[in-house]
Amino acid sequence: MQQYLNLCQRIIDEGVWIENERTAKKCLTVINADLTYDVAGNKFPIITTRKSFWKAAIAELLGYLRGLDNAADFRALGTKSWDANANENEAWLNNPLRKGEDDMGRVYGVQGRAWAKPDGSHIDQLKKIVDHLRQGIDDRGEILTFYNPGEFDLGCLRPCMHTHTFSLLEDVLYLTSYQRSCDVPLGLNFNQIQVFTLLALMAQISGKSAGLAYHKIVNAHIYEDQVELMREVQLQRRPFDPPKLMINPDIKSLEDIETWVSLEDFEVEGYQHHDSITYPFSV
Repeated sequence: MQQYLNLCQRIIDEGVWIENERTAKKCLTVINADLTYDVAGNKFPIITTRKSFWKAAIAELLGYLRGLDNAADFRALGTKSWDANANENEAWLNNPLRKGEDDMGRVYGVQGRAWAKPDGSHIDQLKKIVDHLRQGIDDRGEILTFYNPGEFDLGCLRPCMHTHTFSLLEDVLYLTSYQRSCDVPLGLNFNQIQVFTLLALMAQISGKSAGLAYHKIVNAHIYEDQVELMREVQLQRRPFDPPKLMINPDIKSLEDIETWVSLEDFEVEGYQHHDSITYPFSV
């Protein structure tokens, strides 16, 4: 929690105002931030200086792991996080390749589960990684990437958290996740939860122990209409100790995640938090 607050304070103190063309807003911006999460110790990195809706973050992650491409399917899992980008993004609404209401196109999990090859076939990146890890294999290329510049025009949003690299040292699994852009007040806690949960889940279904998760952010920013709330409210609050994430031990395979796993299979124990803060969201 403290490393999150340290990054917020760094942006307030050292950030440079940058115009963002997509949102037509200014952002206080810093370059390069590194966060580390203790998955082995089950120190769940959820924000405690405001209420965080962790279920939506895990539901979104499940949608990515299933390769979903429709906001309605994400809503069915328990998150509305794709409603705006699928249905309110002007550039996507005007894209002739959009299939209709709630269509997200070839973004995030679609790339991870069905990366298109020139011959028309597809690569399931995630399945290859899981198969390798279950066999104790780390070929130094256990990489899940959603970043496909050749298909940016086929989706409603370029991926922000774009690449996850898994590393195996004996029976301990590590994760390094890369993020090109981060809305720190709103998006970062989603991302923190997802990085932590991704490592915990992948370790569980591959029969390994979870180690540390490393989260690398290139462009970390706070939008102009979020700055006052961050500086005057959230940064004035004292954090609580981190809670624990409990995952149903019956989840034992990628097929389980694809078929029956739901939010009912996750629980956060000991979550203390301050009151909610409603930050503006920029589409």
